[in-house]
Amino acid sequence: MESLVFLFGLLGNITTGLVYLSPAKTFWEIVMRRTTGDYESIPYICKLVNAYMWVYYGVLKPDSVLVATVNGFGGVAEIAYIIIFLLFAPPRMKVRTAIMFGISDVAFPAAVVLVTQLMLDTEQQIEAAGYLSLCFSMVAYASPLSAMKTVVMTKSVEYMPFLLSFMLFINGGVWTVYAVLTSDWFIGIPNGSGFLLGTSQLVLYAIYWKPKASHKVITITGDDEHLEDQLISNSSS
Repeated sequence: MESLVFLFGLLGNITTGLVYLSPAKTFWEIVMRRTTGDYESIPYICKLVNAYMWVYYGVLKPDSVLVATVNGFGGVAEIAYIIIFLLFAPPRMKVRTAIMFGISDVAFPAAVVLVTQLMLDTEQQIEAAGYLSLCFSMVAYASPLSAMKTVVMTKSVEYMPFLLSFMLFINGGVWTVYAVLTSDWFIGIPNGSGFLLGTSQLVLYAIYWKPKASHKVITITGDDEHLEDQLISNSSS
């Protein structure tokens, strides 16, 4: 049993790490363009406080070091994303990001640690950290719902990247198995929900995915006019 717990915990670390790294390409483009454009910083502010709570939970609960390590890595990644926002965002966005970061990612986690350490015993600290981690994870996993609504309304999967949906499916499934093995419902509830959402997104892909269209292109050479078949590839964002 212990070997299975370690195996699924390790797999969960790998998949969660990949999820945390998934915005890296976007932020590289921001650095290259030297502007954040229309991107919002709120998702990364929320993901950072979520990572903090899971680190705290993993540190408090015995034999949960794998939970703490991967979310520690995720916290570092999210801090890097937020720093890039602070460097390249327009002035108004920069001020708003700095304020939200100070409240959500500095003051709030510090208050949680201080209050739980001073007022609760060890078991209560674990429960408090677990409930907070569960709530923030549910918010994070609920974020793709708007994309799913767009897919149904437009009957197109253009704005729901397949790789992210697939990673949500795998990551949620791995951590759900880990939660069952360790009888940890704080991990099981949000990741079970993430697994179901990932499954739903893949089902939507199967329903609404369409092959790339082939178009006729007219070309003129000298006095002759002829038609060529050319495959036009469209990349989705």
